Amino acid sequence: MTNYSVKVVESSKELTKKETVMFKDLSDAIILSEFIDEHDGAIIIDVEAYVELAIHNEKAKDEQNKDYTNYVVVDKNGTRYYTGSESFWSSFMNIWNEMNDSTEEWSLKVYKKQSKGKKDFITCSVM
Repeated sequence: MTNYSVKVVESSKELTKKETVMFKDLSDAIILSEFIDEHDGAIIIDVEAYVELAIHNEKAKDEQNKDYTNYVVVDKNGTRYYTGSESFWSSFMNIWNEMNDSTEEWSLKVYKKQSKGKKDFITCSVM
């Protein structure tokens, strides 16, 4: 077993070997929550594709969570954004499943909302 491994669990499109390697390396991808904070609390993504990654990290800060999931959304301009937010992913997949085969132009507004517990969570809406 290695200290760190990444597997593509699901993708919105058939990936080439090169694309698979590119998606598994998040070093040049943008962390969604930080990017939202830097852009007045909301961003717009013209979604082209998505990938779900299963990650195993023996050196994770949280000893209880060495296995986790990251979700990558790709903008039509090639920018990759990623998050581990389940609230975002649930909202995103609902939108994707409805809009993916639509002929209408659409974008994704990604933003944070405050939960009842006063902690922010990431979500999204179709535009």
